[in-house]
Amino acid sequence: MKKILNFLLVLAVFLGVNLMAKDEFLKEQTMAGQNLKEIYLAGGCFWGMQGYFKKIFGVVDTKVGYANGNSENTSYRELHESDHAETLYVKFDENRVALAEILAHFFRVIDPTSLNKQGNDVGRQYRSGIYYVSKDDLPVIESFMKIEQKKFKDKIVVEVAPLKNFIIAEEYHQDYLDKNPFGYCHIDLNLANKPLYDEAKFKPLSKEELKRNLSSEQYAVTQEAATERPFSSEY
Repeated sequence: MKKILNFLLVLAVFLGVNLMAKDEFLKEQTMAGQNLKEIYLAGGCFWGMQGYFKKIFGVVDTKVGYANGNSENTSYRELHESDHAETLYVKFDENRVALAEILAHFFRVIDPTSLNKQGNDVGRQYRSGIYYVSKDDLPVIESFMKIEQKKFKDKIVVEVAPLKNFIIAEEYHQDYLDKNPFGYCHIDLNLANKPLYDEAKFKPLSKEELKRNLSSEQYAVTQEAATERPFSSEY
């Protein structure tokens, strides 16, 4: 009986170790298929910002905090003195969502021409900003800002700067709207479930335009339900 018990104990340990190893392997495989990047977005009250971006495909993590102030430490009650902005940390998989698309979502939920004010919240801590950690992201941000400026009569006042500091906010601020579904939010979270473009204004390409942009075989396959020859595609 004792030998049986010892055998079962050894078997349980063996299976437990193997399950842990399998979980770790699957986690590593998942991470290996990702291209993780991060950006920090200040867009007024960070409760709504987090609630919105958590819904965006490709966003894998978010945290609310205080960025680009004049000290390395601050708290919610000290923002007036420390000059930090309420900011959302966004980690995203660039294989699934591009930085430009993240910025498009950001501009969708803020008023980029409003200085130190978003919704009903007024003050320097509610200023809008894009804070980057990689210099490679700056050309994308600058190009996006130039394109967006053409859409507005007033000057865009979103500040763009490298991340100087970021202090994670108090725990009760994290995932606030999950904990308080009827809490204050200046953002319509349902927008996250809608496409960025206005479908009512989207004009499909005409047959003539498609024929100009596609090869004859591509046009036949995509528009006329034809079948391409095996192994003939460049892809």
